[in-house]
Amino acid sequence: MSDVKSSLGPALYLVATPIGNLDDITLRALRVLKEVDVIACEDTRQTQKLLNHYNIVTRMTSYHEHNEMTKSAELVKEMQEGASVALVTDAGMPGISDPGYRLITLAIRHHLPVVPVPGASAFLAALVASGLPTDSFRFSGFLPAKRGERRTMLETVKSSPRTLVFYEAPHRVVEALEDVVDVLGGTRHVVVAREVTKIHEEFLRGRASEVLQTLKARETVKGEITLLIGKAEEQDVTTAAVGRQGIRERVQQIMAEEKIDEKAALKKVAKERGVSKSEAYREMQRRK
Repeated sequence: MSDVKSSLGPALYLVATPIGNLDDITLRALRVLKEVDVIACEDTRQTQKLLNHYNIVTRMTSYHEHNEMTKSAELVKEMQEGASVALVTDAGMPGISDPGYRLITLAIRHHLPVVPVPGASAFLAALVASGLPTDSFRFSGFLPAKRGERRTMLETVKSSPRTLVFYEAPHRVVEALEDVVDVLGGTRHVVVAREVTKIHEEFLRGRASEVLQTLKARETVKGEITLLIGKAEEQDVTTAAVGRQGIRERVQQIMAEEKIDEKAALKKVAKERGVSKSEAYREMQRRK
C-alpha cells in the first residue's frame, strides 16, 4: 500500500465529497482518498461516515476554521517531507464557503502541487436545476446574518443583469426573502433550493412574494438552503424603487393617486410587498 500511496507524490488534493447523496462521488475521488497519506477533514466524524461507506481506512486529521493557521503549516511541512494530502470538507468542493483557502495559498507559496479533484457542488447543482438563466451568474457565498448588512448587499445587486446565488441558513431564509421583497420587489423571480440531492429535495420557484408566503406558512424551515435570485428586468427595477420607498410614503402616494383612504392604501402596499396588513402597519408605525 505504501508504494501505491507514494505514486501520488507530495501534493495537496482538493477532493469534492457528496453534498447529500453518498453516491455522488467520483471514482477518481475514491482512489485519491484511498491512496493519499492523510486526509485533512473539516469534521472527522462527518468524513468518517463517508470513509466507512466506501471501506477507506486512510489516516484522518482535523482541519477547520479554528485551527487553520497552525494546521496549514503542519500539513505543508508534511508535504515538503514527501506526504500526499487530501483536503475535504463536510460536503462539496473544499474552499467554497468552507475552510481551505489558507492551506491552498500556503501550499502554492511553497511551490507544492495543488490538484483539484472535482465533483459535487451545492450551488452549481441548485443553479442548473433552478430554471433561472445560467449564461451569467454570481455566487456570493452566505448572505450576511445581520439584516442591515443583508439589505445593503441586496441594494448593491438590485440592478444586476445576472442570476445571483447565495447560501442561507434555514432559520434566516424567511427574513432574507422579506428583505428581497422589500429591496428588490415582490415580483422578482427567486428559487429556494432545499436539501439538494437528499431525500427531501425541494425547489420552490416563483415570485419573491409568493415563495415568501409559502415558507411563512410552514411551522419551520429545515435543511441546507441555496437562494437564487433572478436577474433584474425592467419591471423589477421599478418595483425595487417602490420597495425602497418607506411604507408611510408609499401609502400616502397611493392615497393621493387613487383617492382612497389609508386603510385601503395600506392593504395595497402589504400585498405589493408580500407581507400581511398587520406587518405593514407595524412597519409604518415604527417609521413614524
